[in-house]
Amino acid sequence: MCKHQRVRFIVATVVAITAMQAELLAAAAPSGWVTQHAQHIRAGGHVLDLACGSGRHARWLAAQGWQVDAVDRDHDALASLAGAENIRVLHADLENAPWPYDSLFDGIVVTRYLHRALFPQLTAALAPGGVLIYETFMRGHEQYGRPTNPDFLLMPDELLKVFESSLQVLAFEQGLLQTTPSAMLQRICAQRAA
Repeated sequence: MCKHQRVRFIVATVVAITAMQAELLAAAAPSGWVTQHAQHIRAGGHVLDLACGSGRHARWLAAQGWQVDAVDRDHDALASLAGAENIRVLHADLENAPWPYDSLFDGIVVTRYLHRALFPQLTAALAPGGVLIYETFMRGHEQYGRPTNPDFLLMPDELLKVFESSLQVLAFEQGLLQTTPSAMLQRICAQRAA
């Protein structure tokens, strides 16, 4: 390998590493949609982080003073939340078992997860005045990466159509809303009547 080829290889490697670091930082930070709209949730209230994964939103919400229930089916991802202050962890498969909660929530946060059968349960689990903050992938995202299965991609306006009849929509947006890495997203913040 000549000197110019080595330099090109080193530059390409640095660019690839920088891009990976940016993706990892974005994955660890809470969604801007969540942080922007969490202000609508009753201060100090009870929040459900549904399909929480490793808990980036549960951690942020708990640090802001909310009492958080973090639920996911991935036991290993939940392990990093063990003992975290203001967070109660539940290992549960929400797709193949009954709804595990009998309480109502002041807020429900769902990001990067779609199981349409839970939509009615989300509305029913909101306390009066409770806020749903939902953000996930929509059709068109398959050109940028996973998921590519249409079963896991929202149709245009789908969240709006599902929740506008039972909740007051505070904010809604969709399209190419993230550029690093690129993502076609749909987002809603909606509130149950008090």
